[in-house]
Amino acid sequence: MTAPSQFIIEGNRINSIADFYAEINRVFMTGEDWQLGNSLDGFNDLLYGGFGAVKMNEPMQLIWQDIAHSQQALGVDTTRKYYEDKLLSGPAFNEALFREKLEALNQGRGQTYFDILMEIIADHPDITLVAR
Repeated sequence: MTAPSQFIIEGNRINSIADFYAEINRVFMTGEDWQLGNSLDGFNDLLYGGFGAVKMNEPMQLIWQDIAHSQQALGVDTTRKYYEDKLLSGPAFNEALFREKLEALNQGRGQTYFDILMEIIADHPDITLVAR
């Protein structure tokens, strides 16, 4: 049995949502002639494999250095701004859903952007997250 592929996210490089995707592109999209956009769905698709450095159905170890820094950077304040920006961008997004998520966040019971990323990673049984 071969060892799983290892990918290392440098959490100290992540100070915003845009920084998260820059880091994901650095780690997973090197050598590609395109970059992953700032999209939770795109990140989820990347983890399924088939493009970038992730192979289809191949076990992977995702090592996230300085994860506490990333967790703080992608916390409540960043998530609040993310939802507010979604609401300001007009009817192209599900306004009711984003209002509901923003209200839950403001009441201390909603997911942060970091929480959502952790949920996405956990939904991929071939990925082992190593938090450091």
